Amino acid sequence: MRTPVTQSEIVVGLDLGTTKVSAVVGEVDADGITILGVGNVPCRGLRKGVVSNIEWTMRSVREAIEAAQTMAGVEIKTVYAGIAGSHIRSQSSDGVCAIAGREVTRTDLDRVLEGARAIPVDADRMILHALPREYVVDAQDGIRDPVGMSGVRLQARVNLVTAATSCVQNVIRCVERCGLTVADVVLEPLASADAVLSEDEKEIGVAVIDIGGGTTDLLLYADGGIAHTSIIPAGGNNITSDVAAGLRTPMAEAERLKRNYGCALGRMISDEEEIEVPGVGGHSPRRVARRLLSDIIEPRVEEIFAEARRRIEETGLLEQVSSGCVLTGGAALMEGMVECAEEILGMPVRLGFPVGVKGIVQLVQGPQYATGVGLLRYGAQQLADRAHQQAPAARGRQQSQPDEAEMAAEPGGKSGFWSWFRAAF
Repeated sequence: MRTPVTQSEIVVGLDLGTTKVSAVVGEVDADGITILGVGNVPCRGLRKGVVSNIEWTMRSVREAIEAAQTMAGVEIKTVYAGIAGSHIRSQSSDGVCAIAGREVTRTDLDRVLEGARAIPVDADRMILHALPREYVVDAQDGIRDPVGMSGVRLQARVNLVTAATSCVQNVIRCVERCGLTVADVVLEPLASADAVLSEDEKEIGVAVIDIGGGTTDLLLYADGGIAHTSIIPAGGNNITSDVAAGLRTPMAEAERLKRNYGCALGRMISDEEEIEVPGVGGHSPRRVARRLLSDIIEPRVEEIFAEARRRIEETGLLEQVSSGCVLTGGAALMEGMVECAEEILGMPVRLGFPVGVKGIVQLVQGPQYATGVGLLRYGAQQLADRAHQQAPAARGRQQSQPDEAEMAAEPGGKSGFWSWFRAAF
């Protein structure tokens, strides 16, 4: 349940990917999220989702932010940054606390999640998210939102996401050196899932596979909560490398051929189709069958989906992923990806397009923008939560003000006497 924001604010999602940096700017108000602008630039400073060159990453971040600022016509100061990479790990944890006033409040939720976080973690790792799967009040389990329920004991079953501290700090350092503030660092598959999934899919059970340039991110929902997260250290760049080696062509040309003519299932291509492949180092271009390109791509794509299926099976949740799989990320746009995924995963598969936003939606209408839009939605929810927490305090102050005013207006100047008395003693 999303709480509306009372006044409009600018929120920016910064997707730091292996192949591109994307900045999505939105205005958040009571009516929802309005897309104002997008900045999208290539990036060479990350390898498999981890910063490998700070200078190059900073340059890409700066260019993406400037492009987004120009399009949106606003000044960007704070961003929600995405993070991924093979250093991300997931584990289960439980938190327990006594319910303070015999009725569950937001404070009790914070305390029980804090208890779930209190587990030993390696010195070089940090907890990124504590994602509640379900709450238990006394003996009643399967509760999504226990606020307002009566009981004496609150338990939370939580999925903890941890990351290498140095990797998180490097992302923050790159962004801060560009003169920006990082409001929060968010797991990218979590953001992608939030942007493309419906509540029904989360309830029934769904897998999200985000195929990026350097990594493939896997996220599983079961019974409405996040049950598992995992990172596969292979992605679109591995396919490009295979094409460059197999067709003996430069990496840039291999990427172009993959995007324009690539297909993940060879039998979808007729034998008569041909493509022109540029040579390396002055060699003349040559014409080859398009089927040859597909024969290079297909094994790598099969490998990625087979690994994803293996990891889903390991969790024991394969039977609970009833609504199927959603593909996001730039590589998901390749012809034949959905059909190949359906064959290997053995479940219905669809492409994930960002939903729940308005404005210039054409700018973010693609699976490759799912993470950027998801970061925007995450930031909007953070603002809403903050406004929700501040509302009771503001009401309390408003109620106390009339009492003070009445005291001041009391006949006989009693409030003045009592002020003098308190000051004197």
